[in-house]
Amino acid sequence: MFTIEHEFDSTVITLIDEGHEGLLDDVTILAFEDCVVLEQEDPLSGETVRVTLSMNQLADLAAALDLPEGSYRLDRGPAKP
Repeated sequence: MFTIEHEFDSTVITLIDEGHEGLLDDVTILAFEDCVVLEQEDPLSGETVRVTLSMNQLADLAAALDLPEGSYRLDRGPAKP
């Protein structure tokens, strides 16, 4: 299950783990214009763990989901000013 909310400067997606007995904490994805932030509470410390991906890293992740094992570099064309 997941929810989607549109905020002023981001889209917030929350992934809710309801698939097995040992439920994991929700994952919140904050999509901004220039980056994507993933957040999840660490069950041991109670602290929120954050991972920030640039848009290039996000594109690499999306491509990696459909590729076999190996090392790759995406051709992104000319750099934007």
